[in-house]
Amino acid sequence: MNLKYIRQRNDLCQFEVAKILGVAKSTYCDWEGGKNTIPLKRLIDFCDYFNVSIDYALGLSNGKYYDNMKSGINRNIHTKRLKDIRRDNNYTQSELAKVLKTDNGVISRYENGINLIQTAFLINYAKLFNISCDYILGRIDTEIPIKELIG
Repeated sequence: MNLKYIRQRNDLCQFEVAKILGVAKSTYCDWEGGKNTIPLKRLIDFCDYFNVSIDYALGLSNGKYYDNMKSGINRNIHTKRLKDIRRDNNYTQSELAKVLKTDNGVISRYENGINLIQTAFLINYAKLFNISCDYILGRIDTEIPIKELIG
């Protein structure tokens, strides 16, 4: 993850970023240090504040932002893309659940917008299907493979 690098490049201390995100400094430190995974809502807030892509913040891309990148996420687009990507790759919910070591109910709740996708799950999904997290979440409109992002 690039959270620390992004924070340092913006001359902010951990306490200041924690305050921006509305969390305790210790919580932010755990995310930055990799002890815990930053929740998607907080990751989106972080990326919006620093105007960087989710792919960059997660260390999946060398590029800081995309042209025409949107802030926030569009839950309607993101749930549709989760479903479409799975189907385009000929996976059933059960097959995908097995690969990602979860159950069909989790996949179904993400695809139907009942639950917001967890960051760790999003990363695994993006890597499995070789596709940008920002695209999956509707922050960009162009489907970009991760392999092209890293180099």
